[in-house]
Amino acid sequence: MAMTMMRFNCIQPGLEPNEMADRYNAMLDMAQVLDELGGGMVTLEEHHGAENGWSSSPLTMASAILSRTKNVSVSISALLVPLHDPLRIAEDIAVIDLMSKGRLTVIGGLGYRPSEYAAHGKSWADRGKIMDECVDVMLKAWTGEPFEYRGTTVQVTPRPFTQPHPMFLLGGTSKPAARRAARFGLPIMWAAPVPEIEAHYYEKCAEYGTQGFAMAPPDDFHHVFFAEDVDAGWAAMGEHILHEATTYSSWQTSDIKSSAHSHAKTVSELREEGLYQVVSPAQAVEEAKAAGDFAVFAMHPLCGGMPISESWKQINLLRNEILPALA
Repeated sequence: MAMTMMRFNCIQPGLEPNEMADRYNAMLDMAQVLDELGGGMVTLEEHHGAENGWSSSPLTMASAILSRTKNVSVSISALLVPLHDPLRIAEDIAVIDLMSKGRLTVIGGLGYRPSEYAAHGKSWADRGKIMDECVDVMLKAWTGEPFEYRGTTVQVTPRPFTQPHPMFLLGGTSKPAARRAARFGLPIMWAAPVPEIEAHYYEKCAEYGTQGFAMAPPDDFHHVFFAEDVDAGWAAMGEHILHEATTYSSWQTSDIKSSAHSHAKTVSELREEGLYQVVSPAQAVEEAKAAGDFAVFAMHPLCGGMPISESWKQINLLRNEILPALA
């Protein structure tokens, strides 16, 4: 049986409140379907000030999804830690970890958009120092013990369900990110395969006397969309997928590596590139059988603000045709 991942960022061009409300509720309903199918993973992310409403509150979204499900895990990749008060998010993560009994994973990211730092009154130039302080505070907070923070004694309660702390990784693709993760003894999730940086991470773990592990998306990572007819699927969904791809691309700079970065400018280029793939149920079954135990469907059913009805067609194909054929 293939593992199913569903990514949600609830993009809604135009930001009409009723439509946005429907989109968030569709996300919850789709996560519940995933739960009923035996579970899987939902991935969330964080951005601010996007004209299409791109996922500004992932901890709230994670809490809602986990409250609707019993078997689904949620990964936030990434939570932009320096934009938050570290005590506040340490408390939130601990409570979500308790409510879900350990089904939340958080990847802490530095971020790469100066505008988000400016909007939150944070110094872009000092982002590394802020990140270091936040990670240190969060790890101390999750012990449940009192500690000194900015001249006062603080204590975060309740302690999380997962010990010694909730599943918490750091993200990035740079040597400073690798050194930070190694120094804190935390695992790291690369945004793209970076073998030379990964080697640096393990070297630093040995130097600091810490233990950790590194993860990255596979070389052939792609989002998958299901349609009975592939050409018709691209016709119905292509412009919405392109909207997301071009929005994300506009935020990238030359020093950033990401497996989700598309360079396409048109739907035809997007289709040719292969990062977003529309496949028929028969193709999905064939590819999953060929992958065996490593089969993963990385779905993005509400991608780019596509109509919710179009998104449900994909969920129903997964539920009624693809997974039964793999059972």
